[in-house]
Formats: sequence, C-alpha cells, structure tokens
Amino acid sequence: MIEIVQNGHKALRKVSEEITEKEFGSKKLLQIISDMNNALNTQDDGVALAAPQIAINKRIFVLSPKVFRDKKIAKDFPLTFINPVITKSSKDKKKMEEGCLSVRPLYGVTKRATRVTVQAKDEHGNDFEITGSGLLAQIFQHEIDHLDGILFIDTATNIIEMKNDNE
Repeated sequence: MIEIVQNGHKALRKVSEEITEKEFGSKKLLQIISDMNNALNTQDDGVALAAPQIAINKRIFVLSPKVFRDKKIAKDFPLTFINPVITKSSKDKKKMEEGCLSVRPLYGVTKRATRVTVQAKDEHGNDFEITGSGLLAQIFQHEIDHLDGILFIDTATNIIEMKNDNE
C-alpha cells in the first residue's frame, strides 16, 4: 500500500518539478498516477491528493470523483492535473474550513479565492483549462500549494485538532 506522508516529511516542503514532454504517457508517469489514486481511494474523507503527499516531487494532483455529487460530471471531468497553473483568480475571497491528508488531525480556516481557472495537462500531455468555484476552487488552490511546498497550516487560523471517532 502507498503511504500518504505526514507533516515533517521533506517532500512536503520542496517545490515539485514539472513533468517533461517525454514523460507524458510513460509507464512511470502512469504508475505514479495509479499510486496516487490508490492512496486517495483509501481515505474516506479525501477529495484530492498531490504527488508530494506520496513523497514524489512532481507537479501532479488527482481529484476523487466523489468531489462531484453528479456522477455524470465526474465521468466527463478531468481527474488528473499535470503541471497545473492558476491563470485566473477571483478577487472575492472567502474563509473556508480546511484539512489535509498529510496534516492529520488538524483543521483550520483559510482564506481562498472563491473562483479560479486552472490550465493543466492530462496524463497524455493534452492541454485543458477548467474553472472551478466553491469547493473545487479551494481544492485547486490547496493542491497547487502542495506542489509549491506550502501546507494549509502555514496560513490557516483557528487550527484545531479533530479526533476521529475510531481513535
């Protein structure tokens, strides 16, 4: 099983490297994406995962289809983002509750743009652009922060520890 690394692991604080043209479609890249999805699928409360969270400093994040209530949207929506860049960000910012699979069991409040546009590539190197608002905008910003070595606790306020009922 692929381990999701926790705060303190050096991979979480490094700026990740871009995927190069020759890496697209490679077995190695497809394996990294598969490992990321498998790790994310083990987390009931996980909605996305960045490569540094499995100790790989590459500019990749994956979304869980459970982000979308409408399964048809999930089927048509890209779930793998490679070399993502935020190209537009709303001036409107909102305080949002946030947690992270690599900063368990902490939760806090972050201020995030309510709408962002991301340009990225899929696993085959095809370009796409997506605009997300609300939770999706928050996820995009959170995951791209991971790729830049930033954790939500760096800017969050009202940080609390939330114990799972199973503990």
